Amino acid sequence: MLAELERKATCESIPSRESELGGQSRIPLIRRKSSRYHRLSTLLAAETSAAGLWTVGLLDLATAAGEWVAPGKLDRIAEGLVTTETETVILLKPDMDDLVPTEALARQAASDLAGAPSFPKVLRRRLDRFFADGNISPKANAMMWTKIAAGLAVLAGSWIAIYAYRPDAWKFVALYLLGGLAQTFLLLNIAHDSNHNAISSNPTVNKTLNYVFDLCGISSYMWRILHHRGHHSCINVHGEDDALTGRGLLRFTPHEPLRPVQRFQHIYVLFLYALFSLDYVFVRDFECFFFPAHDYLKTKHPVREYFILFFGKALYLTYMLVLPAKVLHMPILLVAGAFLVVHLIVGLSVALVFQTTHTVDGTYFPEGRGEFENGVYHIFATTADYATTNPVVSWLAGGLNHHIVHHLCPFVCHTHYAPLTRIVEETAAEFGIPYRQHPTMTCAIWHHLILLRQLGSEN
Repeated sequence: MLAELERKATCESIPSRESELGGQSRIPLIRRKSSRYHRLSTLLAAETSAAGLWTVGLLDLATAAGEWVAPGKLDRIAEGLVTTETETVILLKPDMDDLVPTEALARQAASDLAGAPSFPKVLRRRLDRFFADGNISPKANAMMWTKIAAGLAVLAGSWIAIYAYRPDAWKFVALYLLGGLAQTFLLLNIAHDSNHNAISSNPTVNKTLNYVFDLCGISSYMWRILHHRGHHSCINVHGEDDALTGRGLLRFTPHEPLRPVQRFQHIYVLFLYALFSLDYVFVRDFECFFFPAHDYLKTKHPVREYFILFFGKALYLTYMLVLPAKVLHMPILLVAGAFLVVHLIVGLSVALVFQTTHTVDGTYFPEGRGEFENGVYHIFATTADYATTNPVVSWLAGGLNHHIVHHLCPFVCHTHYAPLTRIVEETAAEFGIPYRQHPTMTCAIWHHLILLRQLGSEN
């Protein structure tokens, strides 16, 4: 089926506009460290003078002198809010309380480029101008606060109705599933934005809303570490990007060994995705705390985070499993079945929203952070958008379908992403930089499955 899709699919990613570049020069945007590449086409950019230097990258931290910093020397790198004259670099000690620093900490001065303006600098100025010219705050607007209120109201309302009206079995299941849908909405829309300090300039507001993760049975502290240190700083980098962890069952990059069972990964992957949130609730969080696989997890975590871990899990399992059985006297098998269905919905939804933005055919998988001379090119090469003109998808997916903008401006609330994406697409076309997107989420899912099929059959 997928082979036929590869031949006949009409939902193709928007191609790069190399023919529009006229007399622009072809310059290397990647510092080659190995001969192994995965479908990497040469990117195009405006010509720079021989003495010109690219700005400090978001991910590779090249200094103004063009030096390369080994990833092991960094505690964490992440992108910050775009500015006119600066690039964003975050260095964070592993024992710091807040894993997501403020924008002020994230800003680092960068000197002007020699020669013609570079794509990263022009793009940043245009994104920054959007907020300055419109006198718009990059934080939550009325739409975002409406989403926060609606999501919390539906979750609370579903449980209030369950205990206030004591419904029969089928009505209980319906209200229980409604609460599960609210959890999915809160994770994608509120928890993720608060994780990036994108909702408010007040850190307390962001941190409070970030406990939505714990309310849904997932450690907010560990998610922050894995998402920032294990993804934003190393997108699609084998061995570093935590989103590429397949536990031997899934092969997400061409750089990891091929196992026989992975030949069928495009068939069983959706079942594994459905178990995504169950894995976090019962296994992954404990594994990261007590049996860490990554070096950045092998640190002394604050004592209060261990308390929050166990308290959060206990609270979640109590209101999701124990109380319905003990207080409402619902059959335990009925409660357990509803609990399982909720997690199948949450797991499949969250996994597909994220995985279809990086692991699709056409995106690139670097062998290290330092392959690109600027982190902006790293983002464009490893990330793809989908359904950016569909407001319903953007509303439900927390703007994560505008994923390139999210990585460029993670401190910006997702309700601003749509106009920013138009700026990104237009600027990329102007400079001849490939901008990858799929017209629908369904199309993005198919291209994700195509990649998994290819990786399962090729070494």
